[in-house]
Amino acid sequence: MFSRRTFVGTTLAVAATAGLAVPAISQSGTEIKIDGSSTVFPITEAMAEAYGGNVTVGVSGTGGGFRKFCAGETDISNASREIKEEEIAECAASGIEYVKFDVAFDAITVVVPNDSPLVQDDGSVLPLTVEQLNVLWRPDSPANTWSELDSSWPNEEISLYGPGTDSGTFDYFTDEINGEEGASRNDYVASEDDNVLVLGVSGETNALGYFGLAYYAENASVLKAVPIDAGEGPVLPTAENVNNGTYTPLSRPIFIYVNAASLESNSDVRSFVEFYLTEARDSSIIPEVGYVQLPDTQYTAYLNSL
Repeated sequence: MFSRRTFVGTTLAVAATAGLAVPAISQSGTEIKIDGSSTVFPITEAMAEAYGGNVTVGVSGTGGGFRKFCAGETDISNASREIKEEEIAECAASGIEYVKFDVAFDAITVVVPNDSPLVQDDGSVLPLTVEQLNVLWRPDSPANTWSELDSSWPNEEISLYGPGTDSGTFDYFTDEINGEEGASRNDYVASEDDNVLVLGVSGETNALGYFGLAYYAENASVLKAVPIDAGEGPVLPTAENVNNGTYTPLSRPIFIYVNAASLESNSDVRSFVEFYLTEARDSSIIPEVGYVQLPDTQYTAYLNSL
């Protein structure tokens, strides 16, 4: 789709292969505007910091990010789900074409505080089945206490925390757990800011919430990940379990969408995207943030397509 300009990608690849630190790319000073998913934010923020240029990264949720992107207000949109048909139409109406890049794998993580009734004396956490998650989160949920999920658990009310309706994590979780995107009980504390959810869950004994793996990894000292049983036994959200396909159904790819005109005509945007994909492949940024890298060949294929 695009004419290939190899000098930046080649320089980065050679530096990475040689084990050298990759310097920030010199730029003309044009601001690169990014918004969208709070799940993808930690990766893109880390990439922006490593790049060292004039990059601003906002957090308005996947849906909010696409509204800005399709209005031509941003160059790149972070997304924790694929673009919807109505968003495709909105972009088309504004003349916005785009290129999608998978950047990592995420494992939506169900979390409880360290003193939760689910946490055992040895520090292990009692699992939840997909069916129990459905009972707890579906729109007509009959469950408000632990004992309504399992009769052996305490008769104490659960305080629920989760992403707001602009979140791609909300869309994905409700689709996989409740069978319909957007189908969820609404009597929970909702926020597009995952840090708000972390604070809420960690501060209440009977709290439970869900969000992207990176936010759990960053706060593992005050939160516990709940193993999920999809029918083959309890599985924790780890890189190994994402890669081997056992953490289901809450593993997923996460994305950046890049304005095609910006990618083609703005050398700063192009350089940043090349830097982003090269660092995603060759550096430890993604696992350090808390997500799971794609196969090297996928990043390489993206770079070769530029």
